[in-house]
Amino acid sequence: MVLIPVAVTLALWAFAWPAARIAPRDLPVGIAGPAAAVGQLEQGFARQEGAFDVHRYDDEAAARTAVEDRVVYGAVVVTPEGTRLLTATAASPLVAQLLTQAVTAQAPAGAEVPVTDVVPAPAGDPRGSVLGASVLPMSLAGVASGAVVTLLGLRGARAAVTLAGAAALVGIAATAVADSWLGALTGDWWTEAGAIGLTVLAIGAGAAGFAALIGQPGLGLGGLLMVLLGNPFSGVTSAPELLPEPAGLIGQWLPPGAGGSLIRSVAFFDGAGSAASVLTLSLWAVLGLAAVLVGARVRRPGPAATESHRTAEPAPAGQLLAG
Repeated sequence: MVLIPVAVTLALWAFAWPAARIAPRDLPVGIAGPAAAVGQLEQGFARQEGAFDVHRYDDEAAARTAVEDRVVYGAVVVTPEGTRLLTATAASPLVAQLLTQAVTAQAPAGAEVPVTDVVPAPAGDPRGSVLGASVLPMSLAGVASGAVVTLLGLRGARAAVTLAGAAALVGIAATAVADSWLGALTGDWWTEAGAIGLTVLAIGAGAAGFAALIGQPGLGLGGLLMVLLGNPFSGVTSAPELLPEPAGLIGQWLPPGAGGSLIRSVAFFDGAGSAASVLTLSLWAVLGLAAVLVGARVRRPGPAATESHRTAEPAPAGQLLAG
């Protein structure tokens, strides 16, 4: 009676709170053009205190490169011909829409601001829905692989090989669906499969590692971190900088958020901006597998071993004399 309402309340908090507080928080944006021309524009961004992290660039080419390298989500370019906006819907359709509204609001009345989508979202997934929906299945697949390894009693190298093999197969199968069938991913096929596989391995190794160290309750801890927190805090459907603090930061420390960012980078940006995500996922995978291998050395005696031990105990001296 008590645990179910508590669990539901926790789930609502984890999923509904970030969604209800979507707003820019130090969102990286660029401005390019002569200093005198962009001064007013920069002041307009600064008036929204804490909302934008403004980067200055000398010209449109530099600003465009920053967008393509995932340094900024978009850039406003001021030229003698007027102001135009560079966006990247592949980075986040929601952010592109938000920037368009913000820049248009600062433009003189009746003036139009041309928008150039530097890195457009794929035609098969223009709203980023497929990528956003993929985080939960990856999280469930990783936790499930960790649970299977634990419940089947696999230890040591057998457990590590099983986790790696399952992650590799999930990466191949998921890429076949998302890239080959739906057209939602447009990068190098095998790189995408590797990114998805690494994400699932990090989640599975994390769950199995917790279980190896603290027993089956570790599976519950892994599910809590990866599914209940990692999924809504990932920011894949919006952007980490749009989530309330510290949800966006925590989400990038967990494999679902880091994996979503990595998949977006390799699918649309040729891997730009993926170093932090690769490092996070690799740490989870290595530490999780290390815990699985270490846990294999700490074998708790099972019921049969305990009973055998009791049987082997010598009888008290009184009983022996009586015999």
